[in-house]
Amino acid sequence: MSRANVFITEFEYDDRDPPGYQSGVARVGECVGGEALAVKLYEVPAGQSLCPYHYEFEEEWLLLLDGELDLRVPNREDKLAKGDLVRFAPGPEGAHKLTNHGDVTARLLMFSSAREPAVAVYPDSDKIGVWPGNDDDKVMLRRADGHVEYYDGET
Repeated sequence: MSRANVFITEFEYDDRDPPGYQSGVARVGECVGGEALAVKLYEVPAGQSLCPYHYEFEEEWLLLLDGELDLRVPNREDKLAKGDLVRFAPGPEGAHKLTNHGDVTARLLMFSSAREPAVAVYPDSDKIGVWPGNDDDKVMLRRADGHVEYYDGET
């Protein structure tokens, strides 16, 4: 049996994350051998957001373990407190953004399917990201720039 402790873990930070989006991740699901679910532990320092406003085409769940977060969803914002459990539906109705406007670092678990390919849509910037399962083929593009006809470039 493999296990991870969500209260005692090391977080990875990506140096490429811009100010306002500097949060840490611990892939606790991978640590215990998870395959069907992606379980990630995040820490979001004060003044930071986890990701830009987005939605995916899979169900996601959030459990806030510590701190407080402001949650933006379609047509409203809510405050989340320690212990809150939230489900994000697949598609546009599940769009969300998490921001820590508090004074202490927030910690949360996110659960989703571990399927790839994965697609995320970013309505504020009109972008789509596609992760097919290998880094060489992943792409992030603006919808307006990405439209081509189905047979464009084919013989």
